[in-house]
Amino acid sequence: MTKLPWNRRLAAVASLDDENRRMLFDYVASAADAVGRDDAARALGLARSTASFHLDRLVKDGLLVVEFRKLGGREGPGSGRPAKLYRAAVDEVGASVPDRHYDLAAELLVSAIEAATSDGGSPREALLRAARAKGQSAVESVARAAGPEPAGATGVGDAETAGGPAGDGLLADFLTGQGYCPADDGAGGLVLMNCPFHRLAAGHTDVVCAMNGAFLGGVSAALGIDPGRIEALAIEDLRAQGGAQPGQCCARILPA
Repeated sequence: MTKLPWNRRLAAVASLDDENRRMLFDYVASAADAVGRDDAARALGLARSTASFHLDRLVKDGLLVVEFRKLGGREGPGSGRPAKLYRAAVDEVGASVPDRHYDLAAELLVSAIEAATSDGGSPREALLRAARAKGQSAVESVARAAGPEPAGATGVGDAETAGGPAGDGLLADFLTGQGYCPADDGAGGLVLMNCPFHRLAAGHTDVVCAMNGAFLGGVSAALGIDPGRIEALAIEDLRAQGGAQPGQCCARILPA
């Protein structure tokens, strides 16, 4: 869940709507080795400046990566500057509307199967442990990606923010970044208007909602917030009564 922000993933996928950019991506992705801009431009009949612009845009969007290498086996003084080469990024970039995280669910379920197979324990308990640990590490990953904090700032899970308005603000910001769409419930808590596992939860509500609750519990613990504030909702009953939206998450954040 701590991949590129949703808006950046959408922008990256949308950038392939440009025909030249899409052709360049296909050419680089299908090449046996990293490709230079001159070769790409010649192969596709594009001006070098055009190819250069679109290749660098694909790098910015996370779809290509750059490497620098001297070509022709030449090394040492007088061998010239390394060439700028492009290759397809290994990490995929995907986006859905609304935001979904089925890859996270798959990772947690596989981890649980491996753990239960190894120690003979309960697959469900293994899943909940994996989800809690992932929630905690997700907060830490976001904090690392944000960079060092300015002097005097409070950190993730800092004692000064635990359980207070600042901690709740950090939680709301994290949930927003992970696609949960938190909204004020009118009583000092938060409802989560988007379920990142919606399609899975529709057919496997008990397992997926327990996994989601454990993940959110790990998130709240990492932020210094009582995990007991994560309330499981009888979401199917609420929907049947008109008390919940079709895509709403099965958890609610209780007031402090």
